[in-house]
Amino acid sequence: RCIVFVSCWSVKGGVGTTVVAASLSLVLARSAPHGVLLVDLAGDAAAVLGAPEPAGAGVSDWLAEGEAVPPDGLARLEVPAGHGVQLLGWGTGRPAGGSGERAAVLAALLASEARPVVVDCGVVRDDGSPADQVRGTLAAAATHSWLVTRACYLALRRAVQAPRLPSGIVVVREPGRALTSADIEQILAVPVVTEVASDPAIARAVDAGLLAGRLPRALAHAVGSVA
Repeated sequence: RCIVFVSCWSVKGGVGTTVVAASLSLVLARSAPHGVLLVDLAGDAAAVLGAPEPAGAGVSDWLAEGEAVPPDGLARLEVPAGHGVQLLGWGTGRPAGGSGERAAVLAALLASEARPVVVDCGVVRDDGSPADQVRGTLAAAATHSWLVTRACYLALRRAVQAPRLPSGIVVVREPGRALTSADIEQILAVPVVTEVASDPAIARAVDAGLLAGRLPRALAHAVGSVA
């Protein structure tokens, strides 16, 4: 089956949300005739993919312009990231207050895409800022809303207080952790869709800018099992 519109988000930085989103995009692109759209609201997707940083306008600029920019103008902001992935970066604009309405338009456009869409929402804090409104709106609007978390007490403590309920959980598994996926499911009352092992091979691929060209097999299998 194909995931049409999936958001990856977290409640704590540094858990691997961008790596999960980028890897899912790469796996989906293997079987998507028209490629995959990766929407980067966190700002790190290009670096993780080993692609050039988008130099032009992005999502934030489209949002900031409001209705002055036609909805179909969003497609002109995409840049190729290689391996069948088109990247829509965050940009340099500053969305104004009340960006929730414009973000809802963005969510509707992404939901109508013929291509699979993956959104890296980054950290959703529910702090009321315009950028957080956008991240929260897309995290909630996706067909599949995935909370990415580590199996540790601090991460779960924040996840329990998350401003919205995900449809599934991606657990980043680290050696030596006492909590299991079953514990996480019981605590959050949300199913774990997959586990991603914290593997040094993944860190090496990201650090070398080779994740897109040499996606570690275990990582591809973990995200591919739900793609």
